[in-house]
Amino acid sequence: MLSQDKRLIIAKRIAEELEDGQIVNLGIGIPTLVTTYLGDKQVFLQTENGLLGMGPPPTEECLDIDLINAGKEPVTYLKGASFFSSADSFALIRGGHVDVAVLGILQVDVHGEIANWAVPNQPILGVGGAMDLVAGAKRVIVAATLFAKDGSSKLVKELTYKTSGIRKVDLFVSDYAVFTFTDEGVKVVEILQDISIEELSEKVGFDLEYLNDLALLSNK
Repeated sequence: MLSQDKRLIIAKRIAEELEDGQIVNLGIGIPTLVTTYLGDKQVFLQTENGLLGMGPPPTEECLDIDLINAGKEPVTYLKGASFFSSADSFALIRGGHVDVAVLGILQVDVHGEIANWAVPNQPILGVGGAMDLVAGAKRVIVAATLFAKDGSSKLVKELTYKTSGIRKVDLFVSDYAVFTFTDEGVKVVEILQDISIEELSEKVGFDLEYLNDLALLSNK
């Protein structure tokens, strides 16, 4: 089981990336925790099953079993929210109207290509909206612990799981560090734990570099 502290570190850091007025899709798992840290930000949360203006998880008194997100988790809705069909929801995604998609991942390679829907030799549950969001959202942030249960890095030189789309994502927020993807490959934006970039490089299995001098200074 993932440490709740690690999950919250990731969710809190992603919330810092979101801005007032944005339409944001939160994937299943760690991304759903981002709602806890939005504070007063005027962010409009969208879910693939047809809701724009999703609110935080309900209290027991406010639970409505007919009101769920795409992951079948109970949600609330905010004043001014809109309900529509799943077809309209995907038209919104495919039409480029989602500003930010926050997705969980199984792997991300050094170029920012992700895999998040199928594990070799395991039953396939279905890709869901991942491929549409990777292709259609204006900005894609992925969220995951840096290492799997077996200790392997989810940041890899080359994907060994099925890809979710050839478009590279913009940001990978992990429990150890924040990474971005450039024409030169993966770069470290910020380190979130008491660890040097050399130690982090050793853990993932290849050399890492800071994005720029500003990133280097912020991590000292």
